[in-house]
Amino acid sequence: MSPLADKSRYSGSLIDLNVRSERMGWLPSAPQLNVNPLRIAAQAQAAGLSTLDYTVESLKKGTLRFAAEQPDDPQNFPRNLFVWRSNLLGSSGKSHEYMLKYLLGTENGIQGKDLGKQGGVKPEEVEWLDQGAEGKLDLVVTLDFRMSSTCLYSDVVLPTAT
Repeated sequence: MSPLADKSRYSGSLIDLNVRSERMGWLPSAPQLNVNPLRIAAQAQAAGLSTLDYTVESLKKGTLRFAAEQPDDPQNFPRNLFVWRSNLLGSSGKSHEYMLKYLLGTENGIQGKDLGKQGGVKPEEVEWLDQGAEGKLDLVVTLDFRMSSTCLYSDVVLPTAT
């Protein structure tokens, strides 16, 4: 039986699984925290602890959190996006309309209702807002050799060689 089929072992949503996976180090990316790592090092030094001990202690206390647990907190927004030779905001990107709405804050073609308006199962590991923040990016830079739809949405387009 699949672990997800056993309701006693799991309830929540897909984003909960991503947060849990990030917390356990199972995702192929470095976990992002809700505090600048340079500040963590300074706070650890002030507390007289190693950066590792301070970070573990802060995560256990809840004073330090993973950014994925609070995706609509402005301090966790991804502010800058650099795209190299990819049509991320077009035919190559999955969830193109959601990227337009939530990352760029532009007109989009989302036809369904947001989860908050549907009354569906909400995440347990993530702080949920019924109306998610729109327009999280401040800067989009694309390096490409053709004018893709990503270039059309970019603030800066730079040429590259083929």
